[in-house]
Amino acid sequence: MDSHPSSPTAEQSDHKDHAPAATHGKHARARADYLLWGTSAILIATYAAYFLLPSVALATPALTTFSTSVVELIHTIWWSLLLGMLFVGLLGQMPREMVIAAMGKGGTFSGMLRAVGAGVLLDLCSHGILFVGSKLYERGASTGQVVAFLIASPWNSIVLTLLLWQLIGFQWMLAFVLLSMAVGLSTGLIFDVLVRRKILPENPNAISIPPNYSLWRAIRDGLWNFRPTKTWLREVTRTGIIESRLILRWIFFGIVLAAFVRAVIPTDMFGTLFGPTLAGLGLTIIVATVLEVCSEGSMPVATDILTRAGAAGNSFAFLMTGVSTDYTEILILRETTKSWKIPLFLPLITVPQVILLGWLLNQIPIT
Repeated sequence: MDSHPSSPTAEQSDHKDHAPAATHGKHARARADYLLWGTSAILIATYAAYFLLPSVALATPALTTFSTSVVELIHTIWWSLLLGMLFVGLLGQMPREMVIAAMGKGGTFSGMLRAVGAGVLLDLCSHGILFVGSKLYERGASTGQVVAFLIASPWNSIVLTLLLWQLIGFQWMLAFVLLSMAVGLSTGLIFDVLVRRKILPENPNAISIPPNYSLWRAIRDGLWNFRPTKTWLREVTRTGIIESRLILRWIFFGIVLAAFVRAVIPTDMFGTLFGPTLAGLGLTIIVATVLEVCSEGSMPVATDILTRAGAAGNSFAFLMTGVSTDYTEILILRETTKSWKIPLFLPLITVPQVILLGWLLNQIPIT
């Protein structure tokens, strides 16, 4: 008896789940064409000129820095973008109830811990992780969970944590990881409180999980009945490509802007101006805000700030502020949530925490 009423509900849920996404994607493509194809043309032309016409790409120091930065950023993040698109395609094939049950209940401490833990364990850089974060919001995760996931993930993946260990040592690595998780956790909880108080908008994609729903049973049944087919593979690929175009345009824009900023701002100022002072901390936050550096690229810069400038707090602030004030992330959050308040509250809530923790870390002498 119970199975018959539940079937139409599931069908309606699936219909509601896919129809807005298709409409959203159609409108997004109509608006995004100029930016997507314009930045794509710049990147393709610069990348090709670097290898095929080096006399043009390396004609002046500014062009050399710009073209080199474009090539380095593309070589650094291409795998993460592909993985991000793959995760988006796979998430699109998973029932929404399974995704939300795995993330835990929004607005709860346990649900926020799961979001932070997922961000730490997922091996994607700050660009690739945006694909997954946007998809989690679409699947119904709370705003706080999505924010906590994004803050915790960009440089806390297993691979980058090991890299950070090699660069700055185990103790500083552990301190940075734990403090960044704390910032992600507290920020996510604050966001969900603001949503409950109607200061920030709710996620319109949120769904309720039936009380008798079992995540492990759903996973077991799903794996038992799973049969990979060419149709399934095509659908994963199609979903990953189509639903990532909205994010790719901002990532491509970020690469172009980052390369331009690098061509204008010399990197050798880091070691001399980023000392363990309030002025050095302020400059670190400003540069991290302006300079778009992916997680892998931020590691050497953060290491120089810690070892050469002797400022552990500035090093931590550089890593964290690059996440909380990343203009690519802010623009993508705006597109995903259809709200300017949510992305603007991200630096408003996280930056004061980063400044306080950075100042406290700067009081610890580097030995």
